[in-house]
Amino acid sequence: MENQQEQRCVRVAVPVPMRRQFDYLLPDDADAVVVGARVRVPFGSRSLIGFVTATDVSPHTPVEKLKAIEQVTDATPLWSQSMWELLLWAAQYYHHPLGDVLSHAAPIALRHGEPPEFQQILRYSLTESGAEIDLNSLKRAVQQRKIISALRERALTSADVKSLELAPTALKTLQEKGWVQVEAEALGVGAWTLQRGEQAHPLNPEQAVAVAALTTGLAEPNPCVWLLEGVTGSGKTEVYLQAMEAVLARGQQVLVMVPEIGLTPQTVARFRARYQVPVVVLHSGLSDQERLQAWLQAREGHAAIIIGTRSSIFTPIKNLGLLIIDEEHDASFKQQDGFRYNARDLAIKRAHQEGFGVILGSATPSLETLSNAQQGRYHHLQLKNRAGNAKPAKHFLLDLKQQRMQQGLSEQLVSTMRKHLQQGNQVLLFLNRRGFANALICHECGWVAECRRCQANMTVHQHNHSLQCHHCGASQRIPRQCGGCGSTQLISRGVGTEQLEQCIQQLFPDYSTVRIDRDSTRRKGQLESHLNAVSAGEHHILIGTQMLAKGHHFPDVTLVALLDVDGALYSADFRAPERLAQLYIQVAGRAGRASKAGTVVLQTHHPEHPLIQELVNNGYADFARSALLERSQAMLPPYAAMALFRAEALEKEAAEALLRAIMATLEQDGNGEVTVIGPMPAPLARKAGRYRYQLMLHGTHRAALHKLLLSKLSLIETLAETRKARWSLDIDPQDFT
Repeated sequence: MENQQEQRCVRVAVPVPMRRQFDYLLPDDADAVVVGARVRVPFGSRSLIGFVTATDVSPHTPVEKLKAIEQVTDATPLWSQSMWELLLWAAQYYHHPLGDVLSHAAPIALRHGEPPEFQQILRYSLTESGAEIDLNSLKRAVQQRKIISALRERALTSADVKSLELAPTALKTLQEKGWVQVEAEALGVGAWTLQRGEQAHPLNPEQAVAVAALTTGLAEPNPCVWLLEGVTGSGKTEVYLQAMEAVLARGQQVLVMVPEIGLTPQTVARFRARYQVPVVVLHSGLSDQERLQAWLQAREGHAAIIIGTRSSIFTPIKNLGLLIIDEEHDASFKQQDGFRYNARDLAIKRAHQEGFGVILGSATPSLETLSNAQQGRYHHLQLKNRAGNAKPAKHFLLDLKQQRMQQGLSEQLVSTMRKHLQQGNQVLLFLNRRGFANALICHECGWVAECRRCQANMTVHQHNHSLQCHHCGASQRIPRQCGGCGSTQLISRGVGTEQLEQCIQQLFPDYSTVRIDRDSTRRKGQLESHLNAVSAGEHHILIGTQMLAKGHHFPDVTLVALLDVDGALYSADFRAPERLAQLYIQVAGRAGRASKAGTVVLQTHHPEHPLIQELVNNGYADFARSALLERSQAMLPPYAAMALFRAEALEKEAAEALLRAIMATLEQDGNGEVTVIGPMPAPLARKAGRYRYQLMLHGTHRAALHKLLLSKLSLIETLAETRKARWSLDIDPQDFT
C-alpha cells in the first residue's frame, strides 16, 4: 500500500517566494496527472493553484506527512513542450522561484483556477430600421447617437462597447426599439486563410532590400535574428508588414511585441487594415476573461497575428513563424519587480528553441543589441532615409542661460511655436514630468512638502488639488499652511505637464491643446480617443511625457520641443547617456514625418555638453559607437555581466545587515572572476516607508556569475538576517533606483 502511495506522489511548483518545490499525494480517485497541468493544493492555511513539475516521484518527506492534492484542474499541459522548457530555463537564468515564474506566465483567469475554455461572445449590429435612423433625431439622446454612429462603422463586441465607453443602458434601449440586434458567436473557432485588405505601399530601395533579405531568411529551416535599424519615419512598420506576408501565407502565426499599451491601437489598426485575418491583442488593459480568450486563440492557432506587450512572450502559439519586437531598446521590456525578466532576451532564447525568425526593430537600438550585431550574432539591416517625401528634421539648440522663461518655455521657443501654428501645423512639447509642479515649498522658511514614506518630494497635482508621491502612490490634500512655520505663503516650484498645459492655454487661447500623460489617460479608451483627435487635427498643441515619444505617427506635427532633459546629463547611472540619446532621437522623430519639413528644438542650460553636441551634429550611430567603446574599456555591459541584490526593511540597519551577510556568503570560496560591490544605499534610499540598500555583483564572464549564484542562493535563503528584511535578485539589471 505504501509503495502504491509512493507511486502516486507528484511534485508541484507553488506560486510562493521560495526556491523549492513541494510533494503532494495524488488521491486514489484522481485521474493520472501530467507535467505542466494545474492542480489545487493546500499550502499552510491557504488553497493555491500550483503546477505539476514531475509525476511518480520519490518524496523527500515521509509519505504519512504529505498532504493530498485537492483537485486536478487540467487533463493536459497548459504549454507546449518547447514553451515549458523556456519557462524552466527562465526560472534558472533569472534565479527566480519556478512556481512564481509559471504563475506569471499564465493568464490571471488561469491562475485563479478557471478552465481554459472558449466562451461565446456577443456581437452588436444595426437592424435595417436602425441603419435608416436620422442621427439628428437623437440630438437629446447623446449616448444612443454615439452607439449608432459607432455601429455604422462596424459591428461591436461587448469588449468594444466597454473600451469605447458606450452606455449599456442606452444599448439596451436601442435593442428594445428594434434598432440594434445582438448575436452570440463562438469565439476562436475555425481556420483562417490570408486575405489582403489594403494594397502594400511602394518601397524605397532600402526597404526593398530589407524585405527581400527577411523574406528569403524566414523561408529557411532555421531562421535567425535580424536587427532592423531605421531612422524614425523610415517605414519600419511597412517592412514588418511585407516581411510577414509570406509567413502568414504559409499558415504560420506572427507575434508582434510593442513596449506599451499606448502603441497597440495604432499598430492593431494598421495590421487589421492590411490583412483580413484574425488579430488578437494581449495587454494588461484587458479584462481577465478577454485576455484568456486571446491567449486561447493564439494557443489553438485561431489567431493569425498576436499583438502584445512584455508578458505576451509567454503566450503559447501553435505555429509561430515570426516574432517582431518593435522599439526593442525600450526599458519597459524589462520587468522591474517580482519576476524580473527581459522579454527581448527571452524572445531570442525562444526563437532558438522553436526555430522561428526574430526581427528587432528600432531607430535607436540598445547597445547590447548593437554589440550582438557587430559580433555577427544578428544580421544587421539599415534604413537610413525617411520613407516617402519626408525630409530629415532640422535640429536647433536653445541655450537657456540668462533667458527669460515662462513655465519652462523660453521666449524664442514661444515665437517659433507661433510661426508653426500660424502655418496650420501642429506642435509637440515634450516634458517627462507629469503633475502641476514637482515641489511645494514655503516662501518664508523654505519647508518642502515631502512624502512621509519616501525620500522624495510630493508632486503638486492641481486638477484634483492634491499632493502625490510618484514613487509609492501616497496622496493628500494640498495643505493651506506650511508644515514647518505655519505660514500660508506656499508656492510651487518646477514645471509639470499640468502647469505647462495651463500656461499654453493662456499663451495660445485660439489653439486647442491636449495633454497626454498617465493622469489624462487613466480611463479605458482615453488614450486612443486623444490620439484619434490629434490625427484628425482637432488639437494643435500636444503636451506629453514619454508616452508620446515613440511609435506614433502625427503627419501634421512640424515642431517638436524638448523642454527639460538636463537632469539626465549628470546621472550616476552608466545607462543614463544611452537612455537620453534614445529619448532625444525618438521624440525628435515625431517631427516632419509626412511631406512637411520638421524642426526639433532642444532647450538646455548645457548646449556645450559632449553628449548633446554628438547627438545634434552626428546622430545616434556615432554616439553608439563611442558609447560601446567606453563600455568596453570600463568593462560594463554588454562586455560584462551584472546582478543586483536589493534589500529593504523598516529599519535601515536590518537592510544593510542582510546585504553584509549576503556579501560574506558570496565571498566564501571566491574565485576572483566576480566582484562584489557594496552594500550601499539605493539612489531612492527610502520608499513606501522602507529603507533600501543594494549590493552589486560584477562578473567578467556570465557563466562564472551564474555559477556563484547557483551555489550560494540556497545558503542565502537560510540566513537569519532574512527574517528582518526582504531581499530580491535582479539579473542583468536595467534600473538602479
